[in-house]
Amino acid sequence: MNEIQVRNRNRLKWLLRLVGVSGLFAFGAAVMPEKWMIEIAGELGIDPFPDSPLTFYLARNLSLMYGFVGVMFLLIARDLDRYFELVRVLTFCTVAFGTGQWIVNSMAGLPTWWVLGESLSTIGGGLLMAWFVRGSR
Repeated sequence: MNEIQVRNRNRLKWLLRLVGVSGLFAFGAAVMPEKWMIEIAGELGIDPFPDSPLTFYLARNLSLMYGFVGVMFLLIARDLDRYFELVRVLTFCTVAFGTGQWIVNSMAGLPTWWVLGESLSTIGGGLLMAWFVRGSR
């Protein structure tokens, strides 16, 4: 690999680590008291937050999923050469996931700032991963 490819590969590792560490914070939300979830949702303008076992089940399981995605990204970053082809696929999956977030969040009636913030950051992250993958081949 030349110097530019090595630099892009290192940037990709750091991006995967950043997303991975960020994802670990979701584990905290998975065990957060229900009262806090309701209060935070109110502060974010998502009111009322349905006080239902199904709502808390979905919120907690989504948080667990994000947490384990974070773990997976950290593991991939540790041995990027081994998992490089998987990362190429993850770039497309991440962009598709962000597009799905846009659609689903819009259908759910979430505030515009939420829809755009979550979906565009996911799409942007996927495109940035793709940029680094392409530059490190």
